[in-house]
Amino acid sequence: MDAKERLAIPPQPMPEQPPAERIRNLKEVPLGYSPEAAMAEARRCVRCKRPFCTEGCPVGIDIPGFLEAVENGDFAAGIRIIRKRNALPAVCGRVCPQEQQCQLACTVGKFHHDPTRSVGIGRIERFLADWERTTGSQEIPEKAPPTGRRVAVVGSGPAGLTVAGDLILLGHEVTVFEALHRAGGVLVYGIPEFRLPKEIVRRETEYLQRLGVEFRMDSVVGRTYPMEEILEKYDSVFIGSGAGLPKFMGVPGENLLGVYSANEYLTRANLMKAYDFPANDTPIFRGRKIITVGGGNVAMDCARTALRMGAERSLIVYRRSEAELPARIEEVHHAKEEGVEFHLLEAPLGLIGDEKGWVRGMRIERMELGEPDSSGRRRPVPIKGSEFVEETDAVLVAIGNSPNPLIASSFPEIETSRWGGIVVNEATGQTSVKGVFAGGDIVLGAATVILAMGQGRIAARAMHAYMMTGRWDDLDRMVSAEGGAQ
Repeated sequence: MDAKERLAIPPQPMPEQPPAERIRNLKEVPLGYSPEAAMAEARRCVRCKRPFCTEGCPVGIDIPGFLEAVENGDFAAGIRIIRKRNALPAVCGRVCPQEQQCQLACTVGKFHHDPTRSVGIGRIERFLADWERTTGSQEIPEKAPPTGRRVAVVGSGPAGLTVAGDLILLGHEVTVFEALHRAGGVLVYGIPEFRLPKEIVRRETEYLQRLGVEFRMDSVVGRTYPMEEILEKYDSVFIGSGAGLPKFMGVPGENLLGVYSANEYLTRANLMKAYDFPANDTPIFRGRKIITVGGGNVAMDCARTALRMGAERSLIVYRRSEAELPARIEEVHHAKEEGVEFHLLEAPLGLIGDEKGWVRGMRIERMELGEPDSSGRRRPVPIKGSEFVEETDAVLVAIGNSPNPLIASSFPEIETSRWGGIVVNEATGQTSVKGVFAGGDIVLGAATVILAMGQGRIAARAMHAYMMTGRWDDLDRMVSAEGGAQ
């Protein structure tokens, strides 16, 4: 089949739950490709001489390689290729923003001048991971001989799991310390069941356990395990403690009852299973009309979760227009299908409460867009005299997060930025403390799963080099000479 024939193949649609059904359950919205659909979608790849898609992948997966394997029906080879670079394919196939990375670089989408016609790389990755799981075909790769080196990974989010998976295969002994009672970090407390089933995360972490990674739950490094003790017992340490400190609006009334940070709301609904009432009686407010403030993926998660928790109306208030929404196009599309109301070019001024201290309304000011600000997006400008009040039973604040402050507060030797993130050498993940590396949201701020994994992969390579050579000051040059993160 030549390139012209491949370009003529239409994209394969992803089957989904109907909106009217899915807002009454927590099951996944996309249902996944069939083998036939996955093979047909893989045939759309034109086999570029230069794989721009791989260049757009933060962990450098051989995308043309696994697409060719799927086209030929060799699913075992396809998932084997992915797992060489990605320890969490079932996760990434569901929540990675492929349309902004590998699929944005896809030649097929560029040819059609339409990024939505790019090859569905993420959907095929998900198919392969699900095929591996449901058929029991998961392979355990061969590990390098034991090195005698011990590694501590602080945090079991995407960055930490990537470091653990890479270093266990290189022969090191790896222990992951997790503050919560379940592994996965933001994958289990932040992302709703209908986007990422917790069973998927559990299977991925079990795979790492089968490789030999040890997980210690309910272990707060900096409190139950002092950092000094960790440094004494382990040859290298990776800090991937995430960005779990919520940001608030700083408006009057934000301390009223019924006002949640997105972190608290989603943790109660997801990890603490408030969705499964009355089997799990987690305290959480179930209002009739709920307002979510923000426009990112977390805001979409909050607004869509509110509907599934019984809200009659779920509103998103966002100060810019739809063109500036940072959320994935797919998440915005699903939210609209489910009935989420988008109140764009509006910004909260304050919250109004009743005599019992419960939030009952939001004072809002309409906006218009001015010149671009430091983010590159057009700056929202208030319209004088446009203030009004929107009634509400609850408010969910989803305007971003700051790095987890616990490590920095208990480990003053480590250099941090003015916003609280750990400062690292971007080429290696090295911190200001010898033997300590960091990556993910604790460095980037709230970022994507795949970017956190990319940083984990960079750090793992540098940690291996450090433990095997003892070199620190010129580690970036040595890793670069060996091919960097690739």
